Amino acid sequence: MVQSGATFLPRGIASTVSTPRGAPVVRPLVRLLSVRDVAAALSVSRATVYSLVKAGELDRVWVGASIRVLAESLESYVERRRE
Repeated sequence: MVQSGATFLPRGIASTVSTPRGAPVVRPLVRLLSVRDVAAALSVSRATVYSLVKAGELDRVWVGASIRVLAESLESYVERRRE
């Protein structure tokens, strides 16, 4: 039986936790950041983030018409820049 409004995610890309009242909350294991979030984290402009995405320095995912950057990609970029 499938409940109306239920969201199904493939195994391995989401985890389920509970609120204090016991209601289930599904959280994705893949962390996606907006361009604005990435710009704030790096203290650069959004244009710079778009340039990094275009250059292939940051991996991106399209969500509708919006670009999201994988958090792991941002962490990897920062580590590469430290060297």
